[in-house]
Amino acid sequence: MMDEQRLSGNHLLSVLPAAEWARLTSHLVQVDMPLGQVVYESGDQLSHVYFPTTSIISLLYVMENGASGEIAIVGNEGIVGIAIFMGGETTPSRAVVQSAGKAHRLDTRLLKEEFNRGGPMQRLLLRYTQALITQMAQTAVCNRHHSIDQQLCRWLLLSLDRLSSNELKMTQELIANMLGVRRSGVTEAAMKLQEAGLIRYSYGHIAVLDRPGLEKRVCECYRVVKREFDRLLPDLKAL
Repeated sequence: MMDEQRLSGNHLLSVLPAAEWARLTSHLVQVDMPLGQVVYESGDQLSHVYFPTTSIISLLYVMENGASGEIAIVGNEGIVGIAIFMGGETTPSRAVVQSAGKAHRLDTRLLKEEFNRGGPMQRLLLRYTQALITQMAQTAVCNRHHSIDQQLCRWLLLSLDRLSSNELKMTQELIANMLGVRRSGVTEAAMKLQEAGLIRYSYGHIAVLDRPGLEKRVCECYRVVKREFDRLLPDLKAL
């Protein structure tokens, strides 16, 4: 049973005790998550939650004029749809696939039932939510106080932490929408990183060549977020 869980590809699912995993496993549906797919829009009633495995989902806040900015990303460490167990049912953010891949989909009713049992799943989801709130807060501070270069480094490193590859398929336009900046700003920042030998960029594709170099260049925000996730979501023993 535990071998099956490890093969799930999602950290939250892989550390569940056997009893919780057994109740959920037959209800999990693996789905494709193509680049740019809108998982849900602001205000939608959520019918399913998603546990990404090889995909990354961006949570965006959208203004009335259509402008948007990323508030967090969710990959194989987490779950998309926390409003369901936090009691809100809907959320003001939009969820968009940032990096194509797969995810496990679960009916919201089943997740709420498991959460309301008050056992390991509840504790795990609350810990994850605390870590996600840290990421949201740090993203807001970073976007206000740090350069586009530093924001791009943070974004790249957080994305790499959620992928098994050092390559991302992502256009500058989509990155600009995520960071809430002009496309020209992303182009300039990407060129600086490429000239420094840290990344190789071609249209729609970014390859990270020197991760240690990115880590030296990034602002404190990346380390704050990573440290909190590592602290709150270490392993099965914490449950």
